[in-house]
Amino acid sequence: MGLEPIRMMSSMATREVLSELMARYGQDCGQKVVLESAGGVDVARRVQAGEAVDVVVLASAAIDKLMADGKLQSGSRVDIARSGIGIAVRAGAARPEIGSGDAVMKAVLAARTLGYSTGPSGDYLARLFVRWGIADQVADRIVQAPPGIAVASLVARGEVELGFQQLSELMHVPGIEILGALPDEIQYMTVFCGGVSAGSTQPAPARALLAFLSASAAAVTKRAHGMEPA
Repeated sequence: MGLEPIRMMSSMATREVLSELMARYGQDCGQKVVLESAGGVDVARRVQAGEAVDVVVLASAAIDKLMADGKLQSGSRVDIARSGIGIAVRAGAARPEIGSGDAVMKAVLAARTLGYSTGPSGDYLARLFVRWGIADQVADRIVQAPPGIAVASLVARGEVELGFQQLSELMHVPGIEILGALPDEIQYMTVFCGGVSAGSTQPAPARALLAFLSASAAAVTKRAHGMEPA
């Protein structure tokens, strides 16, 4: 009799890296993991509503909130990866300079449309524009991607001229060119964490999976997907 699959839910930012790591986990441990990825806001809402799941992987603030609300097992948080924000344009479009914070601000002011997500990167960009004093100036140019919709897809279709999102979500998307990561002086790193659902019927295998995802052996895979080990 085979092991019961572990059900995991995650935000879109970690979908690709988790898919690759889960495939390896299945081969090494004989434990199947079923992953569903959606917008982080939607995943958190569904877990809050009590949807059946074993492991949840989201940004640290969302994981901490779910744990505080009793939706995840206390003490089960495991930091998995750190992710920075990248910038992209449509393939073949002009490539503005982004080598400094001032250069990025100039690119933002020059762009006809700007895109960011409803997740942590989008929240940070909104705060950054306020800090720069340009929030009102660019407000009517911002296209916020709905939960679960990649900013990169809007860039590829020409709906967004300058797109910002987790670098891991910009990678592997056809039709765009990644200009690079935000410069260090304005970069914002999101920590993605995992937790075991309070309603999990197999908490021990769930914790074993989280240990695997956070192990040093997974570092190369994380870097290949634009992330760093946490």
